[in-house]
Amino acid sequence: MTLPTLDTQYLVTFLTGLLNMPSPTGYSHLAIEHIRQALAAFPELSLSLNRKGALIALWPGERSDAPRALTMHADTLGAMVKEIKPSGRLKLTRIGGLVWHSVETEGCIIYTQRGETLRGSLLIEKASAHVHGNATTEMERNDENMEVRLDALTSSEHETRLLGVQVGDFVAFDPRVEVTNGFIRSRFLDDKACVACAVAAVKAMHGAGLKPAHTTYLHFSNYEEVGHGAATGFPPEVTELLTVDMAAVGDGQTSDEFHATLCVKDSGGPYHHGLSQRLRRLAEEHHIPYKVDIYPSYGSDGEAFWRAGGDVAVALIGPGVDASHNYERTHTDALVATTNWVMAYLLF
Repeated sequence: MTLPTLDTQYLVTFLTGLLNMPSPTGYSHLAIEHIRQALAAFPELSLSLNRKGALIALWPGERSDAPRALTMHADTLGAMVKEIKPSGRLKLTRIGGLVWHSVETEGCIIYTQRGETLRGSLLIEKASAHVHGNATTEMERNDENMEVRLDALTSSEHETRLLGVQVGDFVAFDPRVEVTNGFIRSRFLDDKACVACAVAAVKAMHGAGLKPAHTTYLHFSNYEEVGHGAATGFPPEVTELLTVDMAAVGDGQTSDEFHATLCVKDSGGPYHHGLSQRLRRLAEEHHIPYKVDIYPSYGSDGEAFWRAGGDVAVALIGPGVDASHNYERTHTDALVATTNWVMAYLLF
């Protein structure tokens, strides 16, 4: 059996729409709903939300005696309001592994408790070089020195509170999505790129009238960036879990932006050797371009399920993404390779 034909334009269009939908961990329900609406077009899937708010799609397969699962995460890095300063500006607390310099000067959205939004920008406290001289470049970028300048008439804590801003409000940074020359560059390709791959795989298999070889659960988690997204949400009869998450590109890595990657070990140790070997064979049989890599500063939702007691085989694949947790970039070649690998896993 050959793999179904993939609609690459659909993959990219869905991805750009999802990237433009803010979803910091803890406030990812809009993105989850966006995914749910896309999957609702395929009646063979049964869709539900677990109590944590993750989306779970049950896909009946040719066999039901050894169910499988895939997990991808819809949540991203972001922040919350930690303090309203006397100046009316906001001090933040980071969500996940956000790096301050990666979003310095970026626009952001503040979601207030009364359901309104405000725009702002993240700046270093001493942002004006004409006023502060060398301090602008020399000041450390940390939780104490970064602040949100609101695009609103406020110059005091009281005036900012009158705008509806409170401690605990979520803050989402602009992704700055651009598709050019086959590349997609944006914040938060981790892990929305893989969500798009999974949805595109479902569309391609649906169009070809195919179902998975085994009943499969598609798990779109919403707390991965803080370490426990897929710790729950799988029935006990699931036998193995394929985690689909971005592959880190950089010095010392074999991963690149044009291949899918099989991660065999990360900060949590080796993944399941037998399942990883099967994925290698599937890639080779279906001529899917892939790399094999190890990530020393990386963890995944598959490991979260293992640590929670999940008795399954776990493996990890994903498209190569440059500048992870920064202003990221990948290529459609890597997305296509990952989607085809997901389909090969589902079908065989």
